[in-house]
Amino acid sequence: MHKGVLVTTRTETNLAGADGAVVEPEQLRKATLASSVGSALEYYDFYIYGLASALIFGPLFFKPLGESGALIASFATYGVGFAARPFGGIVFGYIGDRFGRKMVLLLTIGMMGAASFAIGLLPTFEQAGMLGAVLLVTLRIIQGLGAGAEQAGATTLISEVAPPRRRGYFAALPFVGIQLGTLLGAGTFALIALADKAVLEGWLWRVPFLASFVLIVVAVFIRLKLKETPVFQELEKHKNVVKNPVGELWKHSKKNVLIGIGLRMGENGNSSIYSALLISFMSASVGVFPGDKQIGPVGLLIAAGFAAVMVITFGALSDRFGRVLVYRYGALFQAAIALPAFYLVTLGNVTLVWIVMVVGIALGVQSMLGPQCPLLPELFGSQYRFTGVALSREFSAVLAGGLVPVIGAVLLTVTGHSWLVPAIYSLVLALISFATTFFTPETAGRDLLSIEDAK
Repeated sequence: MHKGVLVTTRTETNLAGADGAVVEPEQLRKATLASSVGSALEYYDFYIYGLASALIFGPLFFKPLGESGALIASFATYGVGFAARPFGGIVFGYIGDRFGRKMVLLLTIGMMGAASFAIGLLPTFEQAGMLGAVLLVTLRIIQGLGAGAEQAGATTLISEVAPPRRRGYFAALPFVGIQLGTLLGAGTFALIALADKAVLEGWLWRVPFLASFVLIVVAVFIRLKLKETPVFQELEKHKNVVKNPVGELWKHSKKNVLIGIGLRMGENGNSSIYSALLISFMSASVGVFPGDKQIGPVGLLIAAGFAAVMVITFGALSDRFGRVLVYRYGALFQAAIALPAFYLVTLGNVTLVWIVMVVGIALGVQSMLGPQCPLLPELFGSQYRFTGVALSREFSAVLAGGLVPVIGAVLLTVTGHSWLVPAIYSLVLALISFATTFFTPETAGRDLLSIEDAK
């Protein structure tokens, strides 16, 4: 690969959506829909697994470890899925940059969906001893491998199709699927939590996982009709597809990968804190909603509804004011609310808890996710963009999202479930992203046909 060389023809500019470009409306619609359904399935899996880890997987699969030990082990399986994601990012990032974005989107959706469905068929400890736990970890790894490229594929696909002046808006649209998946996952658990405990732990917990089959069928059907992105078509046309995108990324883009990881710490980490660690804190803390398993899922349900609107809003704002500025103030806001938000949870008022979840997820997290949707693809050159986005997302997913629940569960146990644990955790992760924005180049409106990285 020769750095500094641009693939530039008038046709490419039009297709890629440079200023004044003509974008096929049908292709844009299909790309948005395909990405949204995939995001919905990933986050449906993400939330039902996170909620199940916080609420029921401990006694179902790790009963001999005692209550605290079972909770930590349950969250450890949650973290294992995140640990697998960078490996999925490397493998599928290579495939996406070498053979096309569409192929990856079909492979990843199949892996994630099949693994989620199989979890619903697992034997519990009472039925098969630790075999169920071993199989649970195995399926979680498969989920993680698929998820390691799903979101990278979605954000790369839509960014390479969308017109640059509105790329923030269009790139954020598929992430409404995240909120749809959250609504489906949290809504399902809010309903089944109403059931008798014996019924819930007997068979009803399986239903949310088995139901993922419907999303798999819909997503595969939609993605089969996708076209390859104009950017990858032009790379193929001009024989600019590189044989080793991982090597090229390592050679030219280490700084931008680190920037991507830093930006994601506050967003992804706080997403896990507000959706999993906070729920565990509430259900386990003496005097703060002990034994109530509905408050968390209902709060997520409400927050997801607001977040579906706000992620698009912040994406559109990044078109107007720039990716970096919107991201910076979003991270600063998330840091500013950390201590007061988690103190309010300790007051035992359900309404206050739901307000905290809405503010933290719909404003704090989405104010970073909105501009992040177009920013990560814009950071990297076209020849290894998929790999760059995947590794930035997934290494940060391990460091932030994956480790948050298990480390948080340990710290909560050691500190007697102090509210300062999630509060300080949230604050530190948000400040990491805030600091990273001062090293991040502004990328709004960038030509994604360029093989150069943003500088």
